[in-house]
Amino acid sequence: MAKRDYRQVEADHLLEEDCRQLIRLSVREDLDRGLDWTTVRLIPPDVRGRCDVVPRVAGVCAGLVTTRWVLDEMDADLLLDSYLRDGEPLQPGQPILSLEGNARDLLTCERLVLNLLSRMCGVATLTARYVAELRGTGVRLYDTRKTTPGWRRLEKYSVRMGGGHNHRTGLYDGFLIKDNHLALGHLSPGEAVVMAKQWAGGDTDLAGVPEMVEVEVDSLSQLIEVLPLSPDIVLLDNFQPVDLRRAVELRNEIAPGVELEASGNVKLDTLRQIAATGVERISSGALTHQAVWLDLGMDYAA
Repeated sequence: MAKRDYRQVEADHLLEEDCRQLIRLSVREDLDRGLDWTTVRLIPPDVRGRCDVVPRVAGVCAGLVTTRWVLDEMDADLLLDSYLRDGEPLQPGQPILSLEGNARDLLTCERLVLNLLSRMCGVATLTARYVAELRGTGVRLYDTRKTTPGWRRLEKYSVRMGGGHNHRTGLYDGFLIKDNHLALGHLSPGEAVVMAKQWAGGDTDLAGVPEMVEVEVDSLSQLIEVLPLSPDIVLLDNFQPVDLRRAVELRNEIAPGVELEASGNVKLDTLRQIAATGVERISSGALTHQAVWLDLGMDYAA
């Protein structure tokens, strides 16, 4: 692991709070302030039933933790039984959870349960494909903030379930100096690193200042400028492999304690070439913005 890293998303109260907000919005989308009229008209109130959530394709499980929050927010008279844990492989036709109880509640909860699970399993499954490409290299794979609005923690949690790592969750939990900061602040990369490290080191009365300092560079000359200042991480933006290798050599000579992160043009077919250059980290927004929902269904017992 890194000497210092961003906070990793867990199945904790923060994830639960975000998820419950999404659930409330989703309930409003489905029911507004009305009822599931089809179900109420066709299904007597005392009918009981059971269903399994079943993957139609192989993948990685993520989001099981959310189902109990759905049932709670919807005040559903349903019992939940999970057969897997988040992070475990999914097999087509193998149920991942069952719900049993009031048939009206089963039908009204169905789409919301499947929407959450399908999205989260899709992110975990794509991440696992990327992680598999890096196996044996020792390079860590990170997500970005290119996430669906409102879904950030859920998608980042899913990345972790797929074997990836979380980059910063938001603007509040790390200094990440990018080219636009330099342009708008009329700063050199070195000047910006010095300013960020002053606050990261406690030279301010403001509360909650993060300790991590990362700086983005787009040339080897900028890298040479910032390495002696020892930021925690230098992000190498859209470097070609030959320049990534040279960047690693320079880092090893000037500041061996600084980690290097490659970003830009990161695809499944470029991962191992990037990893072979010697960087410690690779970040890719594709883990979230290119992930396809996993095909899950709800099968009802007769």
